[in-house]
Amino acid sequence: MSVSAQNLVWGVRRKTIVADVSLAVAPGETLGLIGPNGSGKSSLLRLLAGLKQPQSGRVEILGQDIARVPRRALARQVAFVQQSAATDTNVSVRDVVRLGRTPHRSALSGWTATDEAAVSAALEQVDMTDRRTQAWQTLSGGERQRVHIARALAQSPRVMFLDEPTNHLDIHHQIEILRMVRDLDLTSIVALHDLNLAAMFCDRIVVLQAGAVVACGTPEAVLTPGLLREVFRVEAEVSAGRCPGQPHIRFKA
Repeated sequence: MSVSAQNLVWGVRRKTIVADVSLAVAPGETLGLIGPNGSGKSSLLRLLAGLKQPQSGRVEILGQDIARVPRRALARQVAFVQQSAATDTNVSVRDVVRLGRTPHRSALSGWTATDEAAVSAALEQVDMTDRRTQAWQTLSGGERQRVHIARALAQSPRVMFLDEPTNHLDIHHQIEILRMVRDLDLTSIVALHDLNLAAMFCDRIVVLQAGAVVACGTPEAVLTPGLLREVFRVEAEVSAGRCPGQPHIRFKA
């Protein structure tokens, strides 16, 4: 497995936020994390990426216990994309993406041909090569998120974690971003709010409620009217989508 977790527990003070979560993600798979607000999606994502330390349990990435992997070495294998990217500094698109090479360079090393090739390839993957010299502050929200993903790709990771990467984007850019993520030659774990987008772009879905896994499987198996009623407290009709295995959810008023 690319990523596996066993019995993860994490919380703040006396409040448990991630409650005994176990899961496994196969190489090349796109796994979606869904659940109501406060269900623990972002916290679980950070535990899996090694950005938080669990109170108990363990995470393995590519067969290694990440608690025993040096941070720089882990950053060469794992990339994390936040909900949104912002900076007050007037930098170019290329400068932002160059930051992704930090885990591969020492304090005294110069910029290499390998670094340049990784940046160029990342920009090409997100279709931003022609914007490489453009100022970050002049980009639209969708363009900024594509550059943020390019920065992650410049790390040359094998696993990518994305925390609600389509927040605050219009539907065109939401679909564009998730289609791009799905088509990457990577293992991806992505937290999402939109259930129909999760059904469209995820191979499997994990449903969280109060920090615990309440369902895991293909979108077709997981996204049922009963589960939507129980977990999300909404009434909905679930029908077959245009593509096999991609159900469409229509919420009732």
